[in-house]
Amino acid sequence: MHPTINIATRAARSAGNLLIRYFDRVDTLTIDNKGMNDFVSEVDRAAEQVIIEVLRKTYPDHAILAEESGYKGGRSEYEWIIDPLDGTTNYLHGFPQFSISIALKHKGVLEQALV
Repeated sequence: MHPTINIATRAARSAGNLLIRYFDRVDTLTIDNKGMNDFVSEVDRAAEQVIIEVLRKTYPDHAILAEESGYKGGRSEYEWIIDPLDGTTNYLHGFPQFSISIALKHKGVLEQALV
């Protein structure tokens, strides 16, 4: 496997562990509306932060475009695209159909992705 996918997989697993820990305690989460039928919870933000920390540890110069925190530029030609909890509504209703999505672009071309 390509090294970037290995790191992305590590980031997704770390965030996934966090999501699983909170799944049975959804009623304790702080939830905000981003728009009509578009929600964000503290677990979205926490999962995103976990992913960013893992990616930044190995690739500190890469740009990151994350759903909750937006764009954080970098000094390289690489850009990570992160959706830390795709399916927030399902997650918040206790439905186990949700995922984490991470992709990597190089010079504007999508090269790696995982869900």
